[in-house]
Amino acid sequence: MLEGDDSYRKLLVEHAYGRLRVLVKKRLSLFPGVQRWEQTDDVLQQASMRLLKSLEAVKPRTVREFFGLAATQIRRTLIDLARHYGGKQGIGAKHATNERQGDKGREQPDTPDATSDPETLAEWTEFHQKVEVLPKEQRDVFDLLYYNGVTQPEAAQILGVSERTLKRRWRETRQAIYKAMHGNESRA
Repeated sequence: MLEGDDSYRKLLVEHAYGRLRVLVKKRLSLFPGVQRWEQTDDVLQQASMRLLKSLEAVKPRTVREFFGLAATQIRRTLIDLARHYGGKQGIGAKHATNERQGDKGREQPDTPDATSDPETLAEWTEFHQKVEVLPKEQRDVFDLLYYNGVTQPEAAQILGVSERTLKRRWRETRQAIYKAMHGNESRA
């Protein structure tokens, strides 16, 4: 691998493209305000470009680190797109879709998309920012289980820990995020 030669980065992303597409599709379904305007492959293309750029500066040593970096770029892409389309000033804020009878377009929800609400968007953005500053051990668990959608047994194997340890870390991670988001508020 030659310094400055980006062909290995492109090859790496191309090799992982199928898995990345699955991750994007799963994450996109949680952003209906983006899904209305963008398809999986559109988001994947943008996230892949970000990933290639980030691979210029970051050299993942393991598959886990690579997919963690990919999950971060997918997450950032979706947040940026949600900001673009959502909110009061977003392109989709006041756009009405008038479908003709028998039109085979995407079904539109009967109620407005809650993720386009500026307050909800701000909360999601804050949530993802809190995840990014978790300690590495907790962030790794969160990335695997939440963003990458692997099972707990798979995550335990990837991290080289027992399932019991993984479950403890997952519980601690969720508690840390809750505390970061809500401070000392007690759960109702």
